[in-house]
Amino acid sequence: MSSRDIIEVEKTQVAEVESGSDLLRPLMKAGPVKAPQSIPQAGIVVGELIGMTNEGRTPLVRYPGQTGTVALLARTMVDLHGPHIGRQVALMFEGADPSRPIIMGVLQEGEGWPRDQKPEQVEVDVDGERMLVTAKEQLVLRCGKASITLTKAGKVMIKGSYVLSRSSGVNRIKGGSVQLN
Repeated sequence: MSSRDIIEVEKTQVAEVESGSDLLRPLMKAGPVKAPQSIPQAGIVVGELIGMTNEGRTPLVRYPGQTGTVALLARTMVDLHGPHIGRQVALMFEGADPSRPIIMGVLQEGEGWPRDQKPEQVEVDVDGERMLVTAKEQLVLRCGKASITLTKAGKVMIKGSYVLSRSSGVNRIKGGSVQLN
């Protein structure tokens, strides 16, 4: 074989190697790559919120089919609170990695609040000249050891370690009875 024949054979081999379809052919014949069994195959997995770490900022979850029984640190798309602990959560996995769960939401149980037991909202009406705050049962303003409580029954309770009542005009104390000390 002459050196010219050798060069022609080498060019043919290089051309075959550089052909994209030739490079992909073995991969296409192998078929789809199957995910390991530990990666959840469904779009959403239902797990349980076990607790919170880092002062309530990082949730801990478990889900059926996970490797081991240790709760996993999760990221979340929803605002989670203490009452959510123990509830079922919808999970997806970042990059299909079963060790990187993301909480998509907290599953609602039952029909929600019964109409007569639904918690009431505090109404605030501000028009630039006055602010009206309305509550159904009780309104409490609190700062440290001081508080002012207004109740539905009409009671006004002022508590504090030092209470001062000062007026440039008349300062009246009026009631059905007035008790001092």
